Amino acid sequence: MDRRRFIASGAAGAAAATVAAPQVVNAQGAPRVRWRCPGSFPKSLDTLYGTQEHICRRVSEITDGAFQIQPFAPGELVPALQVLDAAGSGSVEIGWSAPYYYTGKDPSLAFGSCVPFGLNARQQWSWWHDGGGKDLMAPVFADQGVRCILGGNTGAQMGGWFRKEIRSVDDLRGLKFRIAGYAGEVFNRLGAVAQQLGGADIYPALERGVIDGAEWVGPYDDEKLGFQRVAQYYYFPGWWEPGPSITMMVNLRAWEALPAQFKAALETACGEGYSYMTGRYDALNPPALRRLIAGGTQLKAFPRDVISACFRVTQELYAELGNRNARFKEIHAQWDRYRQEQQTWFRVVEDSFANSMAQVQAQAR
Repeated sequence: MDRRRFIASGAAGAAAATVAAPQVVNAQGAPRVRWRCPGSFPKSLDTLYGTQEHICRRVSEITDGAFQIQPFAPGELVPALQVLDAAGSGSVEIGWSAPYYYTGKDPSLAFGSCVPFGLNARQQWSWWHDGGGKDLMAPVFADQGVRCILGGNTGAQMGGWFRKEIRSVDDLRGLKFRIAGYAGEVFNRLGAVAQQLGGADIYPALERGVIDGAEWVGPYDDEKLGFQRVAQYYYFPGWWEPGPSITMMVNLRAWEALPAQFKAALETACGEGYSYMTGRYDALNPPALRRLIAGGTQLKAFPRDVISACFRVTQELYAELGNRNARFKEIHAQWDRYRQEQQTWFRVVEDSFANSMAQVQAQAR
C-alpha cells in the first residue's frame, strides 16, 4: 500500500501531541483509559476496517466503557504504512496493520502476518499460540517498540487481477504488478515489476495503466474496489497469502501501563476479531465470486509451471534472507518444521475431505 502521504498540518501535529500524552485518568477511583488506533485499511473495506472497529467496540463492552479505543482510517492520524512507526514511537498507543508491510525494518516481521507458501489461517493461529511463534516473535516486535496481538485473518486469498492471461512464466516478464511483502521480491526475480500500493490507490493505477495487474484480498473486497471493471482475468490461488494475519500493534510502554484486566480485555477482543474476520470473509466471498463471474470476469488458475517457479524462487529467497539475518534463519527453521507437520496432517484429513466432497458433489449433479 502506498501510504507516503504524510499529514503536515498544524491540526494533525496537535492531534499527535494529544495522543502521546498520558491517557490514564481516574474517575471515582476506577482507572479509565482512552487510546487512539490508526489503521492501514480504508473504511470502504468493511471487513478489514470493520474488524478494527469490532475489536475496539468489544474492548469497551468487556470493560463497561472503562477502556476505550477509537479507530481511525489511513490518513486520519497517520498514513497507512506508518502505523507501526506511530505505535512504536508512542505517538499513538496502538495500531491496526499487517506486519509484512514493514519487512524493510526487519525481515522476520513477515512471520507475524504470513509468508509465501506458508500457513493457512488455522495453522497461523496454531503456530502463534501453540507452536512457539508468539515467543519467537516477541523480541522481533519489541525491537520495533510494540507488542503484537493477532486480531484478524482474511483466510486464503486470490491471486489477483490481470489485463492479459498468464500462460507461462514468460508472461510475468515486464509485468507491473501490485503486490506486497516477499511475494513482490519473488515476482521481481521472475522478471515482473512489483509495486506496493494502498487499497484506495490500486484502482486508479490499474485504470490508467500504471500497473498491469493487482492483488488485494478476495472477491468481496475486490468487487468493492471495482477491479473487475478494469481487468478481465481473475487468478487463483494467492500462493503468497494462504492465511495472512492482521494485528494490533501495542506500544510497549502503553501495554506495560495497562491494568491486568484491560490487557485481558484487549487480548480477548483480538481473539474474537480473528474469528470474526475469517467468518465474515467465508460468508461474503462465495456470493461475491458468483456475481463477478456472472458479470464477465474470467476465473483462471495459475499454470503449474508458474506455481513451481514461484515456489523455487521463494525457497531461494528464504535461504538468502537467512544467510544475511541470523534471527530470520532461526525463526524460519522453526516455522518451516511446523509448516511441514501441518501440511502432512491437513493432507490426511482436511484436504482429503475437501477433495472427496468436490468429487461426490460433482458426481451427484
